[in-house]
Amino acid sequence: MRAGTGASESTTRLRIAVVGDTLLDVDVSGTSERLSPDAPVPVVDVRTDDRRAGGAGLVATMLARDGHDVTLVTVLSDDGRADEIRSLLPDVTVVAGPSGAPTPVKTRVRVVDHALVRIDEGCATPPVPEVTPDMVAALETVDAVVVADYGRGVAAAPVLRGAIARTADRVPVVWDPHPKGAEPVAGIAVATPNQAEARGFTDIGGHGVPFATEAAEALVTRWGVDAVAVTLGDRGALVADGRSGNRFVPAPSVTAGDPCGAGDRLAASVAVALASGSDVTDAVSAGVAAASEYLAAGGVTALLADEGPAPVRVPGADRDAMRVVHDVRSAGGTVVATGGCFDLLHAGHARTLSAARALGDCLVVCLNSDDSVRALKGPDRPIMTQDDRVELLLALDCVDAVVVFDEQTPDEALRRFRPDVWAKGGDYTASELPETATLGEWGGRVVTVPFHPGRSTTRLAAALEHVGPAAGATPGTEKVIPP
Repeated sequence: MRAGTGASESTTRLRIAVVGDTLLDVDVSGTSERLSPDAPVPVVDVRTDDRRAGGAGLVATMLARDGHDVTLVTVLSDDGRADEIRSLLPDVTVVAGPSGAPTPVKTRVRVVDHALVRIDEGCATPPVPEVTPDMVAALETVDAVVVADYGRGVAAAPVLRGAIARTADRVPVVWDPHPKGAEPVAGIAVATPNQAEARGFTDIGGHGVPFATEAAEALVTRWGVDAVAVTLGDRGALVADGRSGNRFVPAPSVTAGDPCGAGDRLAASVAVALASGSDVTDAVSAGVAAASEYLAAGGVTALLADEGPAPVRVPGADRDAMRVVHDVRSAGGTVVATGGCFDLLHAGHARTLSAARALGDCLVVCLNSDDSVRALKGPDRPIMTQDDRVELLLALDCVDAVVVFDEQTPDEALRRFRPDVWAKGGDYTASELPETATLGEWGGRVVTVPFHPGRSTTRLAAALEHVGPAAGATPGTEKVIPP
């Protein structure tokens, strides 16, 4: 388990068309503390009932929240649920032809962070819809196109496919395919299938990067597209473009709860980056980073806030730690926490963290923010920013989540998730630690783990200060790191 919505901010307001199938998404959330008396099923006490435009409508929502001029090219029914979808897209220009079918609705019931059931209404595949002249004309003046195919026929309409192919000669087109949908049209900039979709389109076996490499290469040829990026979930994506070879784009480590919308976030951000001048690999890198930030900040639920999803500076957040803590406690496990600045991570830190993790079933690190470190150690510290320190900590197998705190002590952070054990490395007793009183408020225990003398950030920084310039460096340009 790893901790960490949004897309990287664009300096240019772009005109983007989103083409694809639109549905109504309903999220019902609540608590469950009892079983029904007439059947062994949980009773959900509903707390929230949130609705949003789904499918291509979700992609349009994301891009509009990013500040772009968005046109949604889709088909809609003439029922009340289609009217509700329109009302949920106040900042999007909707150009819709008739769907000829009831509005599909997907209702997900969740208890805390766990999905209980999904109820689908009207989701049978309809016939390929007719395309209106307005739908075609909407593609003529845009800077980029995202095709969000949800397998309901919009992306299979021949007239619209021809319009997309002509548009691809002028602006970047990103195609997010669907297992039951149409294949991308030739000449688009990049297609972004996930592993399951790539396997369905190719019948290639295997898994991971070797599979993604072979599948991406095969699909570039089969579809006649400029590039294919096979997304690998929390690992990142493999990009093949037929010219510069294959590139693997790793994803930052985050704790992802609900993955709904992550692929949409990636495709939308790739389109923005391409329209802003990035090459395919850099655009996919931006998309992977945006999808990771989106998941770290709470995923699709963040879109329900009035202000919309905002980029996140630090991947580790309280909600990620709480998700880890909830899962461990639900399984009857022990939650361990430790804390510190962890500036210039060294072997002593690694040993202490490993020993702390061995005390229980998860380890949450309470990390001093940059402001907190400056207050404790002076204006020249920290040497590494909190973003880098979070990333390095999460790269360790023994760390499950990170919580950043601004105060000089982690007491308030500890009160939010109440660990069973507070572990601290050092040459002192548990009774001397200020966290002992805090843990005592809920019956937690404080444990010290072995201290490793001779290893400290201050000593390491002092050693680096006296290291001469690298070979070939211009004298006087070397960076001096303060202790």
